[in-house]
Amino acid sequence: MVNDPVADFIVRLTNAGAINKTSVSVPFSNFKLAIAEKLKEVGYVQAIEKKGKKVKKTLDISLSYDASGNPKIQGVKRISKPGRRLYKSVHEIIPVKYGHGLLILSTPKGIKTDKECRKEKVGGEALFEIW
Repeated sequence: MVNDPVADFIVRLTNAGAINKTSVSVPFSNFKLAIAEKLKEVGYVQAIEKKGKKVKKTLDISLSYDASGNPKIQGVKRISKPGRRLYKSVHEIIPVKYGHGLLILSTPKGIKTDKECRKEKVGGEALFEIW
C-alpha cells in the first residue's frame, strides 16, 4: 500500500523517463488524472488514457521526449508530504529553476502551475516541483 500516491505517481513518471519507456501505467484516481492533464497541458506528457473498469482502473500515460531523445521530465521534488503539508500564498510562489521548471499547486480553483497561480492571484498546497 502506498502512503503518498502523488509521490508514487511522479516518481513512476521520472523512472519511466530515465529508462526511455514510452508509457507508464499508474493506479487511477481523479486527483492523479487532474495532475496528469496539467502536465499534458504544459508539455511534460504526450497523452493520457483511462483504462479498466470499477476497482481496476489505471491511467496509461505517454511520456514526452525532446528531439535528441531525452525525456522532458529531468527531475521532480515533492514539497508537501502527508506528514507535513505546505501551503503557499501568492506572494510566496517563486519561479522554479529560474523559470525552466514548474511548481504544481492544488488550489481552490483546481490544479494550477506557479505561473497560473501568480496570474490568477491564488495560493494553495504546493504539491511538487518538476523540471
